Amino acid sequence: MDHYSATNFRLTQSIGFLLTKARNLLSAEVDAGLKELDISSQQMGILLSLQRGIAATPFELSRLLGIDTGLMTRMLDKLEARGLLGRSRSVEDRRVVNLRLTTAGETMAARIPEIVPPVLNARLRNFSESEFEELKRLLTKFVGDE
Repeated sequence: MDHYSATNFRLTQSIGFLLTKARNLLSAEVDAGLKELDISSQQMGILLSLQRGIAATPFELSRLLGIDTGLMTRMLDKLEARGLLGRSRSVEDRRVVNLRLTTAGETMAARIPEIVPPVLNARLRNFSESEFEELKRLLTKFVGDE
């Protein structure tokens, strides 16, 4: 089923526009909340993914977080320079770089769950529990991760 046509398409009512606006609002709010840690929401994604074992290489992080490899490399460089993560070559395949959090990185990652939930809850304050679950379900369906 086609939901858009040349006659009914309106930029500010399109899913792409609304998703981008929502993402930008949320990123700015999370970034403001993370200011005390001096990290961005994208860097938060890296730290938490490594901490929780969801990803262990730059490629896995790029794919998981939807960040191009060039930007990923720059962010990893910054986090490494700050002493939050380390890189090492895989013994099995020298082309693969494995990432690990340092003690400082683990400490920082452990602080994120204290900071971000209140920011998210403030944005979601007008959603009922069922609306919240439906939003998550629909977004999961939209991105194809069902």
